Amino acid sequence: MSKTGNAADLSGTVPLFQSADDLRLVWAQTLTWIQSHYLNIVIACATAAIIAAVLYGLRMLGARLCRRDHLGHWPRIVGRAIARTNLFFIVMLAARVVSGYANPPEMVFETVRFLFIVAAAVQAALWIRELVIGIVEHRAGEDDGNSTLGSAVGIIRLLATVACFIIATLLILDNIGVNITGLVASLGIGGIAIGLAAQGIFSDLFASLAIIFDKPFRRGDTVRWDQTTGTVESIGLKTTRVRSLSGDEVVISNTNLLNKELHNLAGMMRRRATLVLQLVYQTPPEVLRRVPDIVKQIVIRQENSAFLHCVMTNFGASSLDFELIFEVIGNDVELFNRVRHEVCITILETFARNGIAFAYPTQTTFTAAPDGTLILPYADPARATTRPAG
Repeated sequence: MSKTGNAADLSGTVPLFQSADDLRLVWAQTLTWIQSHYLNIVIACATAAIIAAVLYGLRMLGARLCRRDHLGHWPRIVGRAIARTNLFFIVMLAARVVSGYANPPEMVFETVRFLFIVAAAVQAALWIRELVIGIVEHRAGEDDGNSTLGSAVGIIRLLATVACFIIATLLILDNIGVNITGLVASLGIGGIAIGLAAQGIFSDLFASLAIIFDKPFRRGDTVRWDQTTGTVESIGLKTTRVRSLSGDEVVISNTNLLNKELHNLAGMMRRRATLVLQLVYQTPPEVLRRVPDIVKQIVIRQENSAFLHCVMTNFGASSLDFELIFEVIGNDVELFNRVRHEVCITILETFARNGIAFAYPTQTTFTAAPDGTLILPYADPARATTRPAG
């Protein structure tokens, strides 16, 4: 067996050109093919030109879809992907479609096939990248660079680009006969090592993705978790910054924030207020019966308010307790605070005019005579105001 034969067996492929004579032979075969199949070649070139023109027209259509906001987000996302169609891919696709019709020599056919594989792999990576980025940006909403996870979206763009082109490179190498098993295993082990080393960072990154797609809150929303209530000022790759009601800035990681029970107050169309009215035990029963009607009239006179109920709920240690619940229609916090303030002040004014007294924590000591008769405080209020004669 010759050395050339051994080399072919070991590599699995036969070299295209082993000597200058082979090159001259291929050139002669190519000229012979052109002379004998010139009509097929002309027809194939014309067909390829038509295919390329149609594909280029689709690319132009995709560019126009990107500018049509009234069509919705999906046509714009698909149009954005189509607009990224590469001219080299268009040419190679057209050539690959018609290459079999002209019966080219093996070398020409294999060259077209190889270039088409490269162009198709790169083009598929571009399309998938644009679709992924378009969907993520749509879910994230309009971004000014400082809100709605602008930094996280930038990281996602980078990760999507790297992942798509790594896969495209592996596909190209596999199609040209390179054994990529060891390379894939190395990438997998490296990915596991990086994931373990940056576990906390990736945890917050995935929490950022959850905020993008699930949208539990946005910049400017008022949220409450644990004992903190505030307005979301910025959402970053790792942390979210909230301006609390006391004015200080609270910084919490995205992972910890999503692990807690979070209340988004921005979507509230009604805000409910609950007040406890504590009246003195000396209030007559007939006055107590009128308290709910008095309070109801106060509430319904306020702006955008809805009365729910006012009932006596408890005999307290030093008070008769009434529970007042009403709602303010709207999600404006300042409107809610203003209405609640007016209700409280008006209740004080109205109760003062009607002689209804509020209770405060008190303790009364009763003094009794030997026979058990109360001496102080007097059981009869009239005796307490009557001075002894002399």
